[in-house]
Amino acid sequence: MKLRALILLSLAIVTTVPADTLDNAARKVLLDSLQQSSSRFLDSVKGLSAEQWNYKPGPDRWSVAECAEHIALAEDFLRDVVESKVLTAPATPEKIAERKANDDKILPMITNRTVKATAPEPLVPTRKFATPEATLSHFRESREKTVALAKNRNDLRDHAGPNPVFKELDAYQWLLFLSGHTMRHTAQIQEVKADAGFPKSR
Repeated sequence: MKLRALILLSLAIVTTVPADTLDNAARKVLLDSLQQSSSRFLDSVKGLSAEQWNYKPGPDRWSVAECAEHIALAEDFLRDVVESKVLTAPATPEKIAERKANDDKILPMITNRTVKATAPEPLVPTRKFATPEATLSHFRESREKTVALAKNRNDLRDHAGPNPVFKELDAYQWLLFLSGHTMRHTAQIQEVKADAGFPKSR
């Protein structure tokens, strides 16, 4: 009886293992992307004066402050999509190979600044953070949670959810999308800094 119980327990454990664990190479790609996009963003706002932080190139264009706030808010928003919606969706391992075909398309698409997009209402900057330091602190703390999610979940390939650009993305791809979103708006910050009217450093 004990042997039979052990066999049944072993089978139960095996059947709870995710259908497709995330391989080390793919996880490294994701973690490298998250690290690079974070570093580029934080470097882009380093040492800015209050005047530079709040400068707007035009009435319909965002300041560095607004871009940074949007990046920080989107970090929470997109990770929540992954955690509360994508990863809670039923696993569809039979679609993993089909979805993987989009891996190389995600970052080029989201970072393409020639294609304009309108931010959803929850992500429109409203000066939620009192200071630049508060904005960046919030981003760092939120990015740490995103990195932990990328490091600790082995089933990122198994679950997928609808995406506004692609038909659907798995959780791994959604996290790449999040990293690309940071890169996209870091490029927007660089555009603001390159504007002819951007205040000079003193």
